[in-house]
Amino acid sequence: MSHSFHIPVLGLGFSIDTPLKVARYGISSVVSVVDDELIERMRRHHSEQNNIPYQVIKKTDEDHRARRITAYLNLLEDLASKQFDELKQQEFAPGADIVRYFELLPEHSPLKIAYTEMLNEEDAELKKALQQNLRASLRRGDVEVNIMSKVDKMNLGKDGSPLGDKFSDALCSLRGFAESKLNSSLILSAGMNPRLYSYLAEFEDFYAHNSEPARKKIVLKVSDFRSALIQAKFIAKKGLWVHEFRIESGLNCGGHAFATEGYLLGPILQEFKDKRTEMVDELFGIYKAARATAGAEVTQPITRVTVQGGIGTAEENTFLQEFYNLDGTGWGSPFLLVPEATNVDQNTLELLKDAGHDDFYISGASPLGIPFNNFKKSTAEVQRLERIAKGRPGSPCVKKFLVSNTEFTEAPICTASREYQNLKIKQLDELNVSTEEYNTRYNQITEKLCLCEGLSTSAYIKNDILKPRENSAVAICPGPNTAFFSGVYSLDEMVRHIYGKVNLLKSVNRPHVFINEMKLYIDYLKKDIESSASQLTDKKIKQLERFKEQLLNGVEYYNQLLPSIHKFCESCSQTFQNELTALGFQIHRMEVGSGQ
Repeated sequence: MSHSFHIPVLGLGFSIDTPLKVARYGISSVVSVVDDELIERMRRHHSEQNNIPYQVIKKTDEDHRARRITAYLNLLEDLASKQFDELKQQEFAPGADIVRYFELLPEHSPLKIAYTEMLNEEDAELKKALQQNLRASLRRGDVEVNIMSKVDKMNLGKDGSPLGDKFSDALCSLRGFAESKLNSSLILSAGMNPRLYSYLAEFEDFYAHNSEPARKKIVLKVSDFRSALIQAKFIAKKGLWVHEFRIESGLNCGGHAFATEGYLLGPILQEFKDKRTEMVDELFGIYKAARATAGAEVTQPITRVTVQGGIGTAEENTFLQEFYNLDGTGWGSPFLLVPEATNVDQNTLELLKDAGHDDFYISGASPLGIPFNNFKKSTAEVQRLERIAKGRPGSPCVKKFLVSNTEFTEAPICTASREYQNLKIKQLDELNVSTEEYNTRYNQITEKLCLCEGLSTSAYIKNDILKPRENSAVAICPGPNTAFFSGVYSLDEMVRHIYGKVNLLKSVNRPHVFINEMKLYIDYLKKDIESSASQLTDKKIKQLERFKEQLLNGVEYYNQLLPSIHKFCESCSQTFQNELTALGFQIHRMEVGSGQ
């Protein structure tokens, strides 16, 4: 691999075509396939931009969702490969993409070292030979695909009858990826879906053959060791191998936030480090037995472990990789401020650039009922509040990807929809509750936001394909780490920042990634205590106490880690210690049973 970092999935539309912007430079990025309407429109857009014949796949066509995804992924693969082939043929001249490829590489990269040797070579013939060797060594970035396992709506046929499991949203997405020409990774996130995981076994591209790796690799995005092992065992029993465990901070990330029970990133990474060999050996035993049953002999495949969520400096990037023996890192939200790489419309870009820490918060906005990283200044949030003020809370439900509630209707509806919120508020009106309780419940109902449309709109605006009557309100879900970045950056600037060639946060007072995450968890626990104060049960008290205990365990772990942090970042270790001590006192003072 050319680079030690990747760009994770960013909402629905923000990274929908990022591979076309970065893959030729050896940078891998992740595309969401939740919204097949967005995918179809982007396929048309990029087909027209590249003079490629486009044939529409209609919603009324058989298996339209899977076919749309396959067609779009094939287009991305073709275009990214074409860009890369053209780059490899270029002369090593100032301003050429091939020069940019090498300039973006980290200094310690063997390719970068070889490139520097070529530049210093004075013999013309030898220099030309070195250039040919460099061209042959280039590696393109991957077009990776993300599926949120739990976004798996069952679909109906034209006659209103269920189409069956294989036509659920998640399984259609998997089929769309599996039948594409991509030779890359599928990132499964948001927990285990046994039906989806079992479906993996039906596609030959996910299987390794002897020493040949699988054409399509399985990656699990996880937030703790235990769940990672459970999921990987399930997959290994199918004769399939988890190529990578992509560890993500529970709260210090963008998009949906899957809060652990107080388990912090450092201790989680330590557990992976300590148990990695044991885990891989156990999984290989299960995997080998499953393949033997199928009459196949296998060698032990490669297993990667990476981390993402809230990383902000080159020192942190290096520390995480070297101390925890990781194979790479993910940098997501900062790339929302890189117009070359992502689809953030100009208005939202300006709002993000100038935003403060209070503008980024964990909300209840997601119809999935999962905490969601929201942005107060987004036009979608402004529109939500305007609709409430006009007495018309909720959104029109057009795409229906997140319909799940059957509290009032036979067919599932979305909790962000106007239909659901009207019914729920009517129910609330009939209850005899205090004004304070009414307002709390009303806010919980109306906080839900339409993500299906809002997270795609920016891509339509930026690519000038928003239709005249379409909603122009943009929802965006940056991680809290975005608050420390207050500029609009070029791709070169952000990559150079990751590798420590420049420091985009030079004048910014930014705590260590571990400290930032701990603050988020403390705030999360405080809110949980406050919201539970009026209805505390023994079970809830025990859960809150476990959460607090894990935070204190994290404080103890980080105290022991201080010498190692000092080794990698001498200038920040004292600040780390001071902030850790203050946070430790804060956790100790929290009274779980009192609502304080």
